[in-house]
Amino acid sequence: MTSKYTPLKDHDTPIKVLFTGYLCAVGVGYFFALVQILFTHGMADGEFGLSVDDIVYSYYGNRSGTVLEQKLNGSMKANAPEQERFEIIRWVREGADKDDYVDGGIDKIIESRCVMCHNKDASGIPDLSNFETLKELTKQDEGATFASLTRVSHIHLFGISFIFMFIGLIFSFSETTTVKYKCVAIGMPYAFLLADILSWWLTKIDPMFALLVILAGMGMGVSFMFMWTISIMEMWFFKPVFVNGPGMQVQNWLDSLSKGKNKEKFEQVGKLLVKAWNFSYDFWKVKLQPQAFKAYNHAKSILKEKLKNKSVE
Repeated sequence: MTSKYTPLKDHDTPIKVLFTGYLCAVGVGYFFALVQILFTHGMADGEFGLSVDDIVYSYYGNRSGTVLEQKLNGSMKANAPEQERFEIIRWVREGADKDDYVDGGIDKIIESRCVMCHNKDASGIPDLSNFETLKELTKQDEGATFASLTRVSHIHLFGISFIFMFIGLIFSFSETTTVKYKCVAIGMPYAFLLADILSWWLTKIDPMFALLVILAGMGMGVSFMFMWTISIMEMWFFKPVFVNGPGMQVQNWLDSLSKGKNKEKFEQVGKLLVKAWNFSYDFWKVKLQPQAFKAYNHAKSILKEKLKNKSVE
């Protein structure tokens, strides 16, 4: 049967250069996006590396302290020496009075350490040259606001959808993947994108959904890498990988499974998938779920204690 499309390996060289340039650019962009996550959300608990606690603090908030304290001990920790951070935190805990802001020299610390980025010309971040804006950050840390979630959600939905549309378009010209698997690979990132955005809102309401943020992000990453790798390999390394290399062996193995052959191998794959599922479930039950429960119960106990103290007063 005549092919209804031109496979990636048979495209003219200028088209392949165009596709490759786009894939390399978004690949580098995706890498820096991951780095940016590590230095923002990954520092929410004050320690480098992304964890469930980081997600909880970023969206639900760390209800045991103020927004300014959490930032100074988290993602903004490297931007000011310990003594200056201590002075700001002490001012916050003493009531964040406007007179003390000037008399205690806090205004000079903010001016020299923060306003260079957090000013009226910056978009998407608070203007710390305005005292009223700074005062809002001395309240209890309740994570991302609904306004910021709305802004970031629509930006991500529009932007990432376009990225995956073009990656999926390029990948659709591949010939080493069956139509069924193509549909799954092209549709996966959109499903995980929606799950990712939804998980932000759910985590804002209840920290138990923090794990969903990580899983949805991992799903997008896996689908991105799969389509990116197959597209690059077919354009420039088709023969050494898919004809003379391991790609052909994998393809023959998949074809034999789809035709009902090698029943024993198919059963082995099923057993491996079951083992992988059991491992993932055990990892969730033993490590990830206790962390989420711990963060949730900690925030809940702090909130109850504060409410109790207020009622006594």
